[in-house]
Amino acid sequence: MMILVEKKLGNLSDQAWRNRAQHAQIDPLVLEQWEAPKNRLRKASQGGIELAIALPRSEHLQDGDVLYFDEERNVLVAARITLKEVLVIELEHLEALSPNEILRTCFELGHGLGNQHWPAVIKGSTVYVPLSVDQKVMASVMRTHAFEHVKTHFAPGEEIAAKLNAKEVRMLFAGADATPHHHHATADEHEHEHEHEHEHEHEHPREHSHSHNHKYPPAK
Repeated sequence: MMILVEKKLGNLSDQAWRNRAQHAQIDPLVLEQWEAPKNRLRKASQGGIELAIALPRSEHLQDGDVLYFDEERNVLVAARITLKEVLVIELEHLEALSPNEILRTCFELGHGLGNQHWPAVIKGSTVYVPLSVDQKVMASVMRTHAFEHVKTHFAPGEEIAAKLNAKEVRMLFAGADATPHHHHATADEHEHEHEHEHEHEHEHPREHSHSHNHKYPPAK
């Protein structure tokens, strides 16, 4: 039987549900990062309870959300979500620069992020980029560009999601893991590839043309 969920019953962080969960069987609905921001979703819990989630557009699922409670069986279905870390890029220090310097920095930053095909959300003077590749790779890319007056750090996904509205959460997390990602080489790897190309660079003889105009002896 499919259970329709049109609103969340609460969250396990709430005192009332925390008390109830101590005496109930918790059946987790495990969601991938790209599934969590969706407000419409069909998925079965680990215990096999089929859920059809249809929340308002202004809402999104968060870790610990209580979606269904079977009082007879004393079974509670709660969302289990683990969001990856987020690269936080602070641009507030750009305000002290000249308009031309601000434009140049923002253009270079946009070009750098776009070249890596990283999704991003801008809120105020902060840019949020979900962890779509290894954290060391992302940090290396930012160091390589050496953006002046730009500070970066990594923060837990749950912490950032709490600062965003439902639309922004969907923009930030929904596409991060939905499709396979290609490896994006770091600056050192790009340099190594460049050197490798020169090591194997040599001239190839030009292809000579073949004439297909054969001469035949005159017909007798």
